[in-house]
Amino acid sequence: MTPDESGEEFDSSDEFDDDDDLDLSAEDDDGDEDLDEVGAEGNRIVGGIPKGVLEYVARNIVDDPDGVFVETSERRAGEVELRLHVSPSDMGKVIGRRGRVAQALRQVVAAAGTKEGVRASLDIVD
Repeated sequence: MTPDESGEEFDSSDEFDDDDDLDLSAEDDDGDEDLDEVGAEGNRIVGGIPKGVLEYVARNIVDDPDGVFVETSERRAGEVELRLHVSPSDMGKVIGRRGRVAQALRQVVAAAGTKEGVRASLDIVD
C-alpha cells in the first residue's frame, strides 16, 4: 500500500485483474507441432546469430566501435559470408599479431553459424 497523490492509500494489486491473463503455456492442443516450428523460423534472418556475435566482439576489440560495420550475404543454401569493415586505425587490432585475432574471430563466427545451422565465413575488408 502506497500513498496516492491525493494522500489516500491504494493497493497496486487491485489495478490489474488476474482473471483476464493469457495462457502462455507451451501446450499444443491440436497436435500441429510442425506448423509452429516452421512459422517461427520463417521470419528469421539467415546468419543473424553469427552477425550479432561478430558485431559484439569486434565493437569490444576496436577503439572506434562506431566504425564497425558487418555486411551479410547468403551464398548457397546454408552458407553465409560475413564481411567486417572497421576504421583503418583499428585494422591492426582486428587482425592481431600473425593474424591470431582474425583467426579467432573466424572460429567464433563459424561456431555461431553452427549454432544456427549454417556455415558462416568471415572476410575482413578495409
